[in-house]
Amino acid sequence: MFHWLLLFIIIVPALEIGLLVMAGNWIGPWWVILLIIMTGIIGAWLAKQQGLETIRNVQESMARGQVPQDALLDGACILVGGAVLLTPGFITDAIGFLLLLPPSRSVLKRFIRKAIVKLMDKGTVTIYRK
Repeated sequence: MFHWLLLFIIIVPALEIGLLVMAGNWIGPWWVILLIIMTGIIGAWLAKQQGLETIRNVQESMARGQVPQDALLDGACILVGGAVLLTPGFITDAIGFLLLLPPSRSVLKRFIRKAIVKLMDKGTVTIYRK
């Protein structure tokens, strides 16, 4: 897992820089800067809207006496998606929007759930219960 994360940390910024330079040559640097600013603004707004909806879902689940496991996973995706959208670049923006938009987030949550279950089965993740 650590190797993949290290590879991700090295490769993604290099690809981002290459894409930003190519886009700057193609449409001009000011348009690229404007795109970066606009995706940040739109991403922050979307993260806020989705975050507030998720908080409401958590509160409703808890009021019914249920564990809000799906809403908590939504919250984690929204947090990561919002943070990734604030970093400049087209690849990170695409990842951020995938994590923020409900249709794509529901698909990604299935993979995240499977990964968490696999880690728990291997004994890598421990959950403490009262």
